[in-house]
Amino acid sequence: MDFERSIGSMGILALTVIVSLLGFTVDRRIIERNLLRPYQVVKDHVYSTIVTKGFVHQDGGHLFFNALTLYFFGPGLERVIGTPLFVALYFIALVLTSAGTVIRHRRDPNYASLGASGAITAVLFAYICYYPTRMLYLFLAVPVPAALYAVGYLAYTWWAAKHAHDNINHDAHFDGAIIGMLFIVATDFDAIARGMHRLLG
Repeated sequence: MDFERSIGSMGILALTVIVSLLGFTVDRRIIERNLLRPYQVVKDHVYSTIVTKGFVHQDGGHLFFNALTLYFFGPGLERVIGTPLFVALYFIALVLTSAGTVIRHRRDPNYASLGASGAITAVLFAYICYYPTRMLYLFLAVPVPAALYAVGYLAYTWWAAKHAHDNINHDAHFDGAIIGMLFIVATDFDAIARGMHRLLG
């Protein structure tokens, strides 16, 4: 791996892992202070958690899957679009997916969210825009073409956001995926045409 050309993704990954590990192994107050609580954001103007929630995770499993996704797809995307655009994408997606969560749950004083899933999903879908024919491994074992994975993922997260009763913020995942694709449309529209050419040719 060319670390000089992956400094943005690896820096974000390292910071996320360090803060998350400190939060669930050393002092749980790190997590509590950085939870995104939409009701509190609106009522008390605690805006910092819109960003800081992306650097804390619930447990090792939550951190592992987010970190693994960022590790596998972040450097590859960053080498294509460059560090400034990569960092911009990551933080734009983090802020916008958090803002979407605030809007949806602003009247619920008991709702809280954490993790970087929205931003990392944006990275993954931006990567897919450049490499739609690459094989992604579903459940780390089943190879699926990236474009097909994207369609299935969007369909599932759209359904899950409306019907699933779990603790996963499916709306943030869906929002992140759309933001990742729109970011590439806005910054490198030709990438979409090249991707379609790969798919059809």
